[in-house]
Amino acid sequence: MSWNPTQGPDCPDQTGALETLIIPRARDLGGFEVRRALPSPKRQMVGPFIFFDQMGPAEFITEGGIDVRPHPHIGLGTVTYLYQGEFEHRDSIGTHQMIYPGEVNWMTAGRGVTHSERTSAETRKQPHQKLFGIQTWIALPKSHEEMAPDFEHHKQDALPVLQDTGVEARLILGTAYGMESPVTMHTQTFYLDVTLAPGAAIPLPDDHEDRGIYVTQGSIEVAGDLFEEGRMMVFRPGDRLSAKAGPAGARLMLLGGATFPEQRYVWWNFVSSSRERIEEAKEAWMAEDWTNGPFHLPPGDEAEFIPIDPAMARTRPKG
Repeated sequence: MSWNPTQGPDCPDQTGALETLIIPRARDLGGFEVRRALPSPKRQMVGPFIFFDQMGPAEFITEGGIDVRPHPHIGLGTVTYLYQGEFEHRDSIGTHQMIYPGEVNWMTAGRGVTHSERTSAETRKQPHQKLFGIQTWIALPKSHEEMAPDFEHHKQDALPVLQDTGVEARLILGTAYGMESPVTMHTQTFYLDVTLAPGAAIPLPDDHEDRGIYVTQGSIEVAGDLFEEGRMMVFRPGDRLSAKAGPAGARLMLLGGATFPEQRYVWWNFVSSSRERIEEAKEAWMAEDWTNGPFHLPPGDEAEFIPIDPAMARTRPKG
């Protein structure tokens, strides 16, 4: 379906359309709150999305900031999208890229990549630093799990935007409402940043198999049910649905796409259709051979890295 923005969303309410409600687990990282919606006990994935973290909102009043030391990935792509703040990204293929609100960093790990994300030195000089955004992982299809690592950065103006009365929807990844994002995708996907004025509504794309909504601010009503911020909803395939903002408006992330025919296993920062492949990556990172091994540290950020906890190393990948 291509929604015509000159018309109101024609989506009749469907009772019982909700398949799964996910309440993220909150984690306090030293005054910095992260809410993890995926993976969850109820749902490992929504389409190809296998990891979904809300970062903040947080404010730092000292010269601190965020320091995510170099760490590895395989079998996935990472998506960083910010509402407030900035990150300085470095990776082992030589990328050094700042990201600001409304932009997108898309790093494809493939057979293996290492990266870090930190608050820049310039931002640390400011007395008040704010950070608010979403980080996701997208599992790669089996045909691309061992591809060469890659990185793309797209400015805010490069991302398509749909605007209607009370609705602004920016397409970050994939296809929706007749729009296509410039970000390279390897599987059918949609991912949108949607802002709704009080009482405004937007239909969910009905041409994707798996569909979810995450409420970052405000509240919405879907099929007669009210959902507050900090909730992820996954809906039945095929139902025609709309999300209507509550009295304070809402900001949402719409996400989903095609499901995979094979199971995916997750261990730490690794995702794969093979448990054995994850064990290989685990051993390679623990070997710390940054010269001859499959993992290398990011140029310009080689002084430290996140090691694997020996106790955690004895655990098996979860599927």
